[in-house]
Amino acid sequence: MRVVSGIQPTGNLHLGNYLGAIRNWVKMQDEGECLFFLADLHAISLPHNPAELAANTREMAAALIACGIDTDKSILFNQARVPAHAELQWLLNGTARMGWLNRMTQFKDKAGKHREGASIALFTYPVLQAADVLLYQATHVPVGDDQKQHLELARDIAQKFNNDFGAGEEIFTLPDPIIPPEAARIMSLRDGSAKMSKSDPSDMSRINLTDDADTIMQKVRKAKTDPEPLPGEKAGLAGRTEAENLVGIYAAMAGISVEAVLAQFAGQGFGAFKPALGELLVTQLAPIVERFNRLRQDRDAIDAELRKGADKAAILARPTLERAYAALGLQR
Repeated sequence: MRVVSGIQPTGNLHLGNYLGAIRNWVKMQDEGECLFFLADLHAISLPHNPAELAANTREMAAALIACGIDTDKSILFNQARVPAHAELQWLLNGTARMGWLNRMTQFKDKAGKHREGASIALFTYPVLQAADVLLYQATHVPVGDDQKQHLELARDIAQKFNNDFGAGEEIFTLPDPIIPPEAARIMSLRDGSAKMSKSDPSDMSRINLTDDADTIMQKVRKAKTDPEPLPGEKAGLAGRTEAENLVGIYAAMAGISVEAVLAQFAGQGFGAFKPALGELLVTQLAPIVERFNRLRQDRDAIDAELRKGADKAAILARPTLERAYAALGLQR
């Protein structure tokens, strides 16, 4: 089992990133060979500040290590240090089809009404994603609902390339999705119908992994709720998006079911529940925050970790890239 997954270095990690993806990455390290990358090549598909991208890449690496990514167990690197990602994307561009890319809903969402002004990189983003996983012969890729379509595209590209150029040989492994059952969908603290996001203009909408204890307690205390007490059963949360979100966060952090949380707090109001949730978050996140604040100060150490990971990744990538070149009749 070889798992490959990436995350864009677009600023500080928040609680939604941690509970929705990163915590599962940490668990996967004991289940198979894992490659985790910072998708800095993907980041340039949208307008960006170069200095901020460089800083965010290091900061995200520090945050991942602080969350439990062990660089002796897993391979952690940023895409730009492994040119094979961009090379394979170009080779796969000959196999990918315009019709396939035109059906990608994320491009439509991100480009909006200004498709003619969008970058080619944004349009071909899914082909680079395919290269990211096919390059390492990934057997499994963790995906959320918003990425299922891109993984299906990667499989389509791999299958067509194998059929067209494999001469009976499988050049690329077709990766299967991993949809972790424990993956928590964490919503905004200000709007229970919107995902927690670093792009939300209100910092009160999210718990950042850089927040100190007082800030976490304040954000939980001011989180949007309703006046009704907590029900005794999950069905009682129907239509109460903010209540459902806070209970879900408690369950995810405590490692228990929503039903167990409601059994503990049934009939109590948020005046009692919020302090308990805040204290749980502070206790669970304190070691991560402390380690992250220490790591982020040592730029040289982070760069050394990323170089180490890139060197390992490049070695794993080379055979697949060479086979792809040869299959296409390209002389090297």
